[in-house]
Amino acid sequence: MSLLQHSPDIEDDVSGESYTKGSGHLLLTSVIAAILVTIGIAVYVITGQKPPAATGDIIQVWAHAQHTQSSGFDANGAPMPQDSFDQVLVFTHVTLHNQSTQPLFLLNAMTNATLDDGIHSSYAATAVDYDRIFLAYPDIPVQHGKALALDSAIPPGQSIEGTIVSSFRLTKQQWDARKDLNFSFNFRYQPTLKLTPHSAVIDR
Repeated sequence: MSLLQHSPDIEDDVSGESYTKGSGHLLLTSVIAAILVTIGIAVYVITGQKPPAATGDIIQVWAHAQHTQSSGFDANGAPMPQDSFDQVLVFTHVTLHNQSTQPLFLLNAMTNATLDDGIHSSYAATAVDYDRIFLAYPDIPVQHGKALALDSAIPPGQSIEGTIVSSFRLTKQQWDARKDLNFSFNFRYQPTLKLTPHSAVIDR
């Protein structure tokens, strides 16, 4: 046979079965490579995730509804129109923990109540204003515990504990109809920590 002679069997084998086998190996290699890349990315993401710097727990929540009427005098003793309104004072005993290796700086706290018309949020009062509430309303049926200082610095591995109070201009009926309740704690250079109470709110 001449070297230039056409051989149908050889040509068919090269262009047919061998080519198909080569394509199959290429496809299998691509699939395996894609799986390995996916596993590698997953491992990188999982090992690269860090636990949150701040954790905490809502120990107990008390709600006190009251009808308030102003005295009719301003700070200088001059007469002014009286103002009356319904409000709900929400007292929350909380503990916050720093599980990072750096100090955490608490900036403020908020109480968030979800009502029929949306979320109502109220900033927690400062420690000074918290104490003033018990002076203004000496008969309030809530224990006067230690206030949580909203400018606290929490050292690494340490915890702080105290009570915050927020005020909502709501009637008791509106408060009782709430759909959700949670608390937000904002730290400097850190994500907001949101906590939900694990026990029922105590009405006082």
